[in-house]
Amino acid sequence: MSKAGSALIATVLALMGTLAPMSTRAVAEPVTVRDAFGREVTVAAPPQRIVTIFASNTEMVAALGLAGRIVGIEAYTRFPPEVLGKPLVGGRLGFSVDAVVERKPDLVVVTPARQAANQLVEPMERLDIPVLVLLHRRMTEILDNIRLLGKICGVAERGAALAAELQGRLDKVRREVEGKPQPSVVMITGRLGNGLLLIARPGTYTGDAVLTAGGRFALDSGAIAQVSPEAILKADPDVLLFAGSDKDMKELIVRPGWADMRAVRAGRAHTVNRAELLIPGPRTFAGVEKLAAILHPSVVIPRPPVAKQ
Repeated sequence: MSKAGSALIATVLALMGTLAPMSTRAVAEPVTVRDAFGREVTVAAPPQRIVTIFASNTEMVAALGLAGRIVGIEAYTRFPPEVLGKPLVGGRLGFSVDAVVERKPDLVVVTPARQAANQLVEPMERLDIPVLVLLHRRMTEILDNIRLLGKICGVAERGAALAAELQGRLDKVRREVEGKPQPSVVMITGRLGNGLLLIARPGTYTGDAVLTAGGRFALDSGAIAQVSPEAILKADPDVLLFAGSDKDMKELIVRPGWADMRAVRAGRAHTVNRAELLIPGPRTFAGVEKLAAILHPSVVIPRPPVAKQ
């Protein structure tokens, strides 16, 4: 064989060696997870076009560094800034199957509130669009959902790392408040037109946040979040928390009877951040840290920097 022929063969072999890793690169394998409804949800490859229904799910996906994959949100989403302006697929009047489908999603993430699951799960299944249902009833479930989203989105290690970082912050709060007297707490989370008030209660992530921060319930409304103002006055908590603005809090506590409440007299009526405590997600853990500082002023809980995604 001529030198030119040998050189040509060597060149071809070298080129084949360079291309081989690309041609034999592992193809993404399907991933199957089980959601809050006990359904098996399978994606053929890491989803690149995600519709997130509810702010909580949007925030968790974004916290995994995947805001760029989100192609549709619902109207009440306000965070993070990089998702604002994304196309809307629903709001106060419900959720549009057509609007979701128009976004050509390869994953829809939904929570069973405001009839969203009832309106979307079955239609998405009929159209072979993977739809993942998440529940956030406890702080631990928020962590589980972060891991679950990481797994189904192809960033399992990132999800595990974020969940571990947030778990570490919870553990630190628990250590700091352990053994300290637990003040009785009422947290008002909303007001209804009929005069009733909504409060944090056991069995919810907001109630879980109060307990984790070292408080106890002054009033247990059971499965019903609505209570009368008289019930709160009778409970006379050590600490009164209001998820809202200072203006609305001041307007409430000047009403007859409220100024005589133990918490108000002692200067222990505080506003808390609604987004941190009423939207279950990564920001809730900052809310718990702030709650611990309110309930136990002598406790200093430094917050570590949030891990970069």
